[in-house]
Amino acid sequence: MTATTPLLEASNVNRSYGDVDVLEGVSLTVDAGEVVALIGPNGAGKSTLIRVLTGIESPTAGSVDYGGPETARPVGYLPQQPAFRPGFTALETLAYYGSLVGDDERVAREGLARVGLEAAADRPVEALSGGMTRLLGIAQATVGEPPVVVLDEPGSGLDPGMSVHVFEVAAALADEGRGVLLSSHDLELVERNADRVVLIDGGRIVEEGTPAEITGRRDAPSLLDAFERAVAGDAGTVRLVEGSP
Repeated sequence: MTATTPLLEASNVNRSYGDVDVLEGVSLTVDAGEVVALIGPNGAGKSTLIRVLTGIESPTAGSVDYGGPETARPVGYLPQQPAFRPGFTALETLAYYGSLVGDDERVAREGLARVGLEAAADRPVEALSGGMTRLLGIAQATVGEPPVVVLDEPGSGLDPGMSVHVFEVAAALADEGRGVLLSSHDLELVERNADRVVLIDGGRIVEEGTPAEITGRRDAPSLLDAFERAVAGDAGTVRLVEGSP
């Protein structure tokens, strides 16, 4: 790996379901040490793109390449609604996932500390708050030291303070040298924390750059205003690709 090799690179990715094209010609990169935020209206293709980037689904056309060092997992993934088996503590849960890649309990404790859950190590997972469950999911996504961590709506449904903390954890992961890709509808936190923003609409990338570059190109006072102008004011709608049920 060279200093200029992206940790993750999608090239001209298409994803179709039958006759329905959900992604068309999507190309993006995630580099070491940066937070890339994926934003867009509901139904724009964000979740499909995340599933392709994490290897859950294969692209219909195009490619996804990983350029990071060899580790137990090339990509760590936090789904939008993480769930853990009840009857186990936060530490036991993380230690179990760690054991799958040869980590011991010490590494699990470090993982909890990384996300600020060390005080909840002995709490049963079913007794964790929604925010704590999301943080445990982020810790699980870092098991095996993946160079890339993908977080699907990590702040969704959380109170403002916990959402801020989750974004701070994402930024800290980037500071460790990982590439972080996250999707979010909280454009204020995206503007404050993302190094680069990718705006997807109708299955295509319509804007990409730093928050300042995007607001400048759209002559907008904030990323939210730029977003609304880029998607023609339809930010609150659900997009259905033509031909979909």
